[in-house]
Amino acid sequence: MAMSDLNQSEQNQPGAAPDPEVRSKPERRRFTAEYKRRILKEVAACKDPGQIGALLRSEGLYSSNLTNWRKQMASGDPNALEPRKRGPKTDPLAIENAALKKRNQKLEEELKRAKIVIDVQKKLCDLLGLPTAPELEEK
Repeated sequence: MAMSDLNQSEQNQPGAAPDPEVRSKPERRRFTAEYKRRILKEVAACKDPGQIGALLRSEGLYSSNLTNWRKQMASGDPNALEPRKRGPKTDPLAIENAALKKRNQKLEEELKRAKIVIDVQKKLCDLLGLPTAPELEEK
């Protein structure tokens, strides 16, 4: 039986000590909207001094969690308590704008090359004495 099998079987037993191994990258806790609502209701029901602190200690929360959750509830947004993704927010309009700018620049470069080719063709026709097409001439 491997060592990892022993650790797993020990963890499944009630009253077993938690695994003391520290993870290489800690995971950020994410709270569901239902959990946040439940905690806020329990905090609102606390009447005696010290009850809120005891509740926070038992849940492993900080008072700043309550402050943020109360602000989210007060905002009036029904999805305010839903967990959000961290990191920079990507604006779809900004992404589309950047793509359009890149495409526009590419098309301008192609147009510039096409104008150069047309100009060279006109000069070649003038040198050889050939007639130019009237739709290609600039007005």
